[in-house]
Amino acid sequence: MLDAVTLDQLRTFIAAADEGSFSAAGRKLRRAQSVVSQTLANLEGQFGVKLFDRTRRRPVLTPQGQVLLAHARTVAGEVDRLKAHARNLSGGLEPELAIAVDVLFPMGMLTAAVSAFHAAFPLTPLRLYAETIGGVMQSIIDGRSTIGFAGELASAPAALFTKEPLVKVPLIHVTSPRHPLAGYRGPIPASELTRHIQLVLTDRSAMSRGQDLGVLSARTWRLADLGAKHAFLRAGLGWGGMPLDLVQHDLARGTLVKIVAEDAPQGFTVAMSAVYRTEAPPGIAGRWFIDRLRESTGKGREAAAAKHAERPRRRKRA
Repeated sequence: MLDAVTLDQLRTFIAAADEGSFSAAGRKLRRAQSVVSQTLANLEGQFGVKLFDRTRRRPVLTPQGQVLLAHARTVAGEVDRLKAHARNLSGGLEPELAIAVDVLFPMGMLTAAVSAFHAAFPLTPLRLYAETIGGVMQSIIDGRSTIGFAGELASAPAALFTKEPLVKVPLIHVTSPRHPLAGYRGPIPASELTRHIQLVLTDRSAMSRGQDLGVLSARTWRLADLGAKHAFLRAGLGWGGMPLDLVQHDLARGTLVKIVAEDAPQGFTVAMSAVYRTEAPPGIAGRWFIDRLRESTGKGREAAAAKHAERPRRRKRA
């Protein structure tokens, strides 16, 4: 009998409990009171318990009815979410959002966007790959990701890929306070930098082969993991560039110190962009994710303001 319980019966049960009477439930559901009463009687027969005490002037939930009402609300709510998700999928929502992110991308900004994404698309799975340099573009080319958040070295044919600028990430040169370069009080000449190991971020793809960003020393250790580079810098194994937001706490605690290269006195920046195949633009979730990041950088607000300024002003009536 329980297999014959229908969603319509559960919704009638919920309406009767919420409205406080069978007649009010009938008005809400646009049904006759007799139909509501019969539907609930059938449901009670299938459950094998009384849901309402009908001996009073108005029907009151029994203890068993109170317990089952909570379950009925859960089932009805899940069905509503299922239907809404199906409508979104038919309207272009991706079954899964797969993105590749350059490890230099600001983690606080990314985490805030992911948290908001989870609230906006709770039923859409997220697959995230953390890559270095050309690894982001390689992930898109291989089909593992539909969107990438890549830096300048992640080159791609302009005719095949679309790039949307997002944020510029400042990088600075740092080393351990125990490292010989930490003793310099001014810009360090290239002749001195090249005597020491520079820790350089690299990737496992061929996308950035032959391209070096900020390499100033002839002696390099190549690392494909930003966390390992960070740890090696703090251990005094070399010097190198790091995202400013990632080493701010180290600078404050003194576990890392900033050094200034004579050839790059202001440090350098990496411009990050959202990248995707032009022939396969983001769906609903992907477009939302990119726009969320743009808003967090201020670019979304600037674009909205510019669009608003382009609108013709309406003349006031005399």
